[in-house]
Amino acid sequence: MWYNNILETIGNTPLVKLNKVTKDIEATVLAKIETTNPGNSIKDRMALKMIEDAEKSGLLKPGGTLIEGTSGNTGMGLAMAAIIKGYKCIFTTTDKQSKEKVDALRAFGAEVIVCPTNVDPEDPRSYYSVSSRLVRETPNSWKPNQYDNLSNSQAHYEQTGPEIWQQTEGKITHLIAGVGTGGTISGIAKYLKEQNPAIQILGIDTYGSVFKKYKETGIFDKNEIYPYITEGIGEDFLPENVDFNLIDYFEKVTDKDAALMTREISLKEGIFVGNSSGSAVAGALQMKNRFKAGDVVVIIFPDHGSRYMGKMFNEDWLRERGFLSDGKLTARTILNKKEKQEIVTIDCEKTIHEAINTIKSLNISQIPVTQKGMVIGKITESDILDALLDNPSLKSQPVRSISSSPFPFVDLNTGINKISALINKDNTAVLVESEHGTIEIITQYDIINAISG
Repeated sequence: MWYNNILETIGNTPLVKLNKVTKDIEATVLAKIETTNPGNSIKDRMALKMIEDAEKSGLLKPGGTLIEGTSGNTGMGLAMAAIIKGYKCIFTTTDKQSKEKVDALRAFGAEVIVCPTNVDPEDPRSYYSVSSRLVRETPNSWKPNQYDNLSNSQAHYEQTGPEIWQQTEGKITHLIAGVGTGGTISGIAKYLKEQNPAIQILGIDTYGSVFKKYKETGIFDKNEIYPYITEGIGEDFLPENVDFNLIDYFEKVTDKDAALMTREISLKEGIFVGNSSGSAVAGALQMKNRFKAGDVVVIIFPDHGSRYMGKMFNEDWLRERGFLSDGKLTARTILNKKEKQEIVTIDCEKTIHEAINTIKSLNISQIPVTQKGMVIGKITESDILDALLDNPSLKSQPVRSISSSPFPFVDLNTGINKISALINKDNTAVLVESEHGTIEIITQYDIINAISG
C-alpha cells in the first residue's frame, strides 16, 4: 500500500503510556504523540482542514496566496499542503519563536516576516495586524485565521477526538492539552463529551495569558498579560476556537517548569517533544490530586523537540534565564574564582603609543577600547604588531584607527561551553557585566584557572 501524497499520512497518531515522568500520578497516563504527523505537529490536521473548507466555500482560489500569523507549526502544515495544492505562503510570526521553526517554514518555500512579541494584538506591528494588512494588499490571497476559523476545532472533532476514544476503548476519564488557538482542546472535548459527558477537559495555560482568569471569573483582565517564553499556549486575547463551556478547568504552568519538563520527557521517556508538551506534563503533575487509580488520562504532545534545539535543549539558553542551576562552570563562577582586579580599558582617542606602554607595564595582551565609558572595540598585541609592521609611524595615531570588533558580552549565567566557543584567535576574551554593573573580563587563562582550581 502507498499514499498518493504526503497529506494522506496526516492523523492516526499513536497513544503511548508514560511511565517515569508521571510516576507520582496514580492514574494511567497516555500521551498522544502528534509528532508522527508528516509536519511533526498536530497542526497538520487543522491546516489541511482549513484549506479544504476554504476551497469548498470558494474563499481560496487556484494559484492563491495563504497569509497567516503563526508560531511555526500551523505554518508548516499550511506550507506542506500549499506545495501539494499549488499555493504560495506568506507567514508572520513573533520574535520569541525558535529559529528552528522559522527556518523550517522557509525550507518549505514560505516567506516569513518576524514581528515583535511585546505589543498589543491591535498594534500595527503585531503579527496579527501585519498578516491582516498583507491580506488587504495581496491580490487573490486568503487568511486562514487559525484563531477564529472554526475549521480548526472541527478537524479535531472529526479526527483527533474519535482516535482517542477508539484507542482508549472509551475508557478515557481526563484530557489534558495546552490551549493556544483553542482548536485542539475544544474540538476533541466536543467529541469526547458527546460520548461521555463525565470526561474532564483540563486546559494548560501559562503565566502572562488571560485564559485561566477569564474561565474562572468571566473577566478579561489586561493586567494578566505580560511577555512569556513558553510557545504554543496562552494568549492575550480570546480566540473563537476556545470554547470555555467545554473546558472544565485551567492550570497555569511557569516557563521554567515547562522548559525543564520538556527535557525530562526526552531523558526519561525517550520521547522527543516540544515546549507545550513539557508544559502539559508539568501541569498534570500539579493537578495529580484530581486523578485516582483506574483513571485514564490522555495528554496531547503537539510537536517535535527538534524545533527547540536553540532553546529548551540548549543548556546555555536555560542558564541565561536562570532555569538551570547545576555544577557546571558559568561566567559567574569563573569570576568568583578569579583574582579580583579592576579591568583595564583604553579610550579610543588615546594613541597607539600609549596603548603599547599600557600593555608593557601591566603585562597584558589585550585591552577593551572605550568611548565615553562604553566598550566599542578592542586592541590586542597582534593588532598593534600588524599595524606597526605596515607603518611604523602609526604610533601617534589614535587607538580607534586600528581597533577591532569588541569582545563578545556574555550573561553571568552563561556556561563554560559557550564561553569557550566564543574565545578564539579573533576573540581572546569575553566581557561580562557583573551584578554591581561593572565590566569584567574572562580570558582563556581565567577558564583554565577555574577548571584546575
